[in-house]
Amino acid sequence: MTPLEDKAAGCLAGAAVGDALGGATEGWTPEQIGQRYGGRVEGIVPPYHDDWRNARPIAPYHKGDGHVTDDTLMTHALVRVYERAGGHLDAYAVAEHLVPEMMGEKRWIPELEAEALPLHRVFLAEKWLVLRLHYGHVDPREAGVGNIVNCGAAMYMAPVGVVNAADPDAAYAEAIDVAGAHQSSYGREAAGVLAAAVAEAMRPGATAETVVETALRLAHDGTRAAIEAVCEKAREFGHWEGSFAGLRAAMAPYDTVADTYRDQGLGARRPSRLHSIEELPLALAFLLIAKGDYRDTVLGGTNYGRDADSIASMGGAIAGALGGLDAVPADWRSDVGTASRLDLVAPGLALAGVAARVRAADALRRRAADEAFGGLLA
Repeated sequence: MTPLEDKAAGCLAGAAVGDALGGATEGWTPEQIGQRYGGRVEGIVPPYHDDWRNARPIAPYHKGDGHVTDDTLMTHALVRVYERAGGHLDAYAVAEHLVPEMMGEKRWIPELEAEALPLHRVFLAEKWLVLRLHYGHVDPREAGVGNIVNCGAAMYMAPVGVVNAADPDAAYAEAIDVAGAHQSSYGREAAGVLAAAVAEAMRPGATAETVVETALRLAHDGTRAAIEAVCEKAREFGHWEGSFAGLRAAMAPYDTVADTYRDQGLGARRPSRLHSIEELPLALAFLLIAKGDYRDTVLGGTNYGRDADSIASMGGAIAGALGGLDAVPADWRSDVGTASRLDLVAPGLALAGVAARVRAADALRRRAADEAFGGLLA
């Protein structure tokens, strides 16, 4: 396995495992999580509610027990889009390829314990893609306008970072284009910064610190301010245990989602240049506290609660890219793969192949442009 393959496999397997661990604790506070599980979560756990099918009728999903969520379903769908397109993606590729992935073929959905269209599992902010692009025929570059502003695009944007490995600026630009079909405002911005963080983590010699530095260099507005504030607070802690109140206090001025997570006000998830999604800054904070260690990055996000699956998945993608496949505990990989009926390694290997081909094509195009530009200077 080449370093590219190892890091790509680590990234996507790491994202899926983080997603599965965090799924069980999504929506709850650290105190509620500790009470339910008799202390901190240290691995795969059962659902928060025993009667998971009826506990929340709007979301009758079997979270926990090693089941991945829509974060991973959408990530793997984007990998297949890259394989089909064979090159860089843009908002039009979302309309042409990703939307048919969502509504064209049944797949095993772990949380539904059935084969179904991915469309039937994704949440309302992701169903927006089908409504706007397939039924509304909206310009893909503008289709994200009007959607709720959340982590919906950022949660599956890691593959863009892998394809643009070691080139965070290119990853940011491509993800911003792709995410325009899905999100606007700080939701779109987070997608670009997440892809850039993964691209930096793919670089040989990268560290948690260089990932955060890259995120800060490229981020804008409230997203940058939130990352800076939360990561500054993170440097005060040597372990995620005991960090939650401080990190939440640092994030709160930039977050539109209330402390009571499911009780939202009128200002929640609306476009703003002053605000940020919570998931990305927290993922970077736990990465910093863990000094890039995969296990502690993911467990920090899992035990933090709130949108734990996306926090742990984003952190897991970056830490997995930093450390490679072996950084993701083998027992977690095996158990999540078995429970979710997924091959967690194959998507990363396939994406590494795409990345190598794309980079070769980029080099040829760049060489031709440089030669032509040279003629302008003669």
